[in-house]
Amino acid sequence: MTPIDAYLPEDRRYPVPSRILHWLVAILVIVVWPLGMVIKFINEDAKLSFYMLHESFGFLILWLMLARLAVRLLRPPPPGPPLPVLQERAAATVHALLYVALIAQPVIGFLTTNAFGFPLDWFGLFTVWSPIGKSDAAETLKTIHVFLGWSILVLFALHIGGVLHHHVLRRDPTLQRML
Repeated sequence: MTPIDAYLPEDRRYPVPSRILHWLVAILVIVVWPLGMVIKFINEDAKLSFYMLHESFGFLILWLMLARLAVRLLRPPPPGPPLPVLQERAAATVHALLYVALIAQPVIGFLTTNAFGFPLDWFGLFTVWSPIGKSDAAETLKTIHVFLGWSILVLFALHIGGVLHHHVLRRDPTLQRML
């Protein structure tokens, strides 16, 4: 085990765009997830505002995740500290599932909104074109959206658990690579 580096050289860290996009998405997930969970408890007068914020931030996550994916494909991260094969596979699986879920979730949410007959009014600035109109698929899409939301929470917890494992137990520079 190596001690945590006080300063990690730039060539051992994720590229700056990756780090910025990572933290923006993390913050937005922390905002969007609770917004989605409390909507059903909000009184009718404020409910549309909550939906608009939840959907708008979710749509922003989609574009940030697509940018993250592009950056990752163009500038792969530097190798991390060596890990046992099982931990390496677990980390790769959680990361891949997070990418898939964080891209699929806003797409499904957008389609759900459309299927219930509502357009996405992005932060009240403009209306996003709806690829589907009101549809009987709305309830099915909503179920998928809720399932993905809980899945993202589990993956997020696993990701944080991995970070804590590296930082506290292994005391390796994994966290510093993303700071």
